[in-house]
Amino acid sequence: MDSIIKKPKITVLMPVYNCELYIKEAIDSILNQTFLDFEFIIIDDASTDETLSIIKSYHDNRIKLIEKPLNTGYTNSLNYGLSIAKGEYIARMDGDDISFPERFEKQIDFLDKNLDVVVCGSFFKIIGTAKIFAVCENHEEIKLAMLQDCPMGHPTVMMRKKIFQEYDLIYDRSKEPAEDYDLWTRLLMVGKLHNLQEVLLYYRMHNSQVSNKRNNEQKQAAIEIKLNLLNYLNFEKNNESRNVLKKIIRRDVLDFEEMQQFPALKNKLILANEISFFEKTGFEKYLLNLKKNIFKDYFLNREKYSPRVYFQYLKIKKEWKSKLILFHEIKLVIKSMIYYKK
Repeated sequence: MDSIIKKPKITVLMPVYNCELYIKEAIDSILNQTFLDFEFIIIDDASTDETLSIIKSYHDNRIKLIEKPLNTGYTNSLNYGLSIAKGEYIARMDGDDISFPERFEKQIDFLDKNLDVVVCGSFFKIIGTAKIFAVCENHEEIKLAMLQDCPMGHPTVMMRKKIFQEYDLIYDRSKEPAEDYDLWTRLLMVGKLHNLQEVLLYYRMHNSQVSNKRNNEQKQAAIEIKLNLLNYLNFEKNNESRNVLKKIIRRDVLDFEEMQQFPALKNKLILANEISFFEKTGFEKYLLNLKKNIFKDYFLNREKYSPRVYFQYLKIKKEWKSKLILFHEIKLVIKSMIYYKK
């Protein structure tokens, strides 16, 4: 009879590429965890520096090194790692960050006690600074925060492996380099997300990071992700209203006709949220902030002004029961009367 091979409690998944300056600190922080039952999958994406030789200098049987012959990208490495992971939980890690020694112990303890939580992250601190990212804690707060930005630090998370199998989930390469943000918006439909309210990881920021190199792509992907998140409300919309909503989220200056569509669009969204997909008070506050941004951008951040713009302001001021502060109102009058152009 074949002996039963015990599976590790955790699979640590760490894709790397040209991390020679930081890889040793990252590996050491994992091998020095107080929780010991894990496999450590390191996937090298055809590095051209000394990253591989540094990894190979370690002789710990928990390390499983995968050497990719061709550079196929970060998301490809993540999905391959998901497919071969044996652990009950998957702990993410990056080759330039540092995990606190008790990180796994604390996340395991929380996930074992909260079976409805599918992803557990934490606060993280920027290396070399006093800056701490204090991300929101519970599922409802995280859902609301996702309408604004990604509220989970990717290398801080620990996830339940079975969820990926049950729902056939992988990272979406088309959303790179916001693939994690997109994944959280899909995982929140099958379980709860949570952030432990303490720092469990040091996060490194440097110019060679993918998020810095591809900042514009990340912003564009984030806009689509926010729109998809609102689609969970299943409200009735046509191409025109979707385009207006996209421009609002992108902070484009609307034309006056588009601006006048917002109150009806806002009411549709509030009605669609009667099921309380988003916490009601928080969602209405989010929509109020959108309204303020539209108002401010249209009248203060324009390229051109004319008397017509001021009369539009008087109309919207009355209908929306909104107004600029006196100083900005005076500036608007002057710019409108002199046909100001930037």
